[in-house]
Amino acid sequence: MGRHTQADRDAITIEIGYAVVSACFAAALAFGAVYGPAWAFSLSRAADRVLAVAGGIVAAAVFVLRVTHLLWRFARRPENDGR
Repeated sequence: MGRHTQADRDAITIEIGYAVVSACFAAALAFGAVYGPAWAFSLSRAADRVLAVAGGIVAAAVFVLRVTHLLWRFARRPENDGR
């Protein structure tokens, strides 16, 4: 593994930032999609809690998958092979 130039380090930093911000956005959309009916309709307290927990689980999974996918794809690009 060779030394990285400042441009390489900047590219990695930007890619990590993009991955985190876009994953937050995707997770918020996923949470809203699952928990949305609780906001739109008058549901029971139990249904509200179930949707909140399910939305949190889905949002967390979407966040982790999005970050993993973007960073894995970035690492596999030919210009990032360390040469």
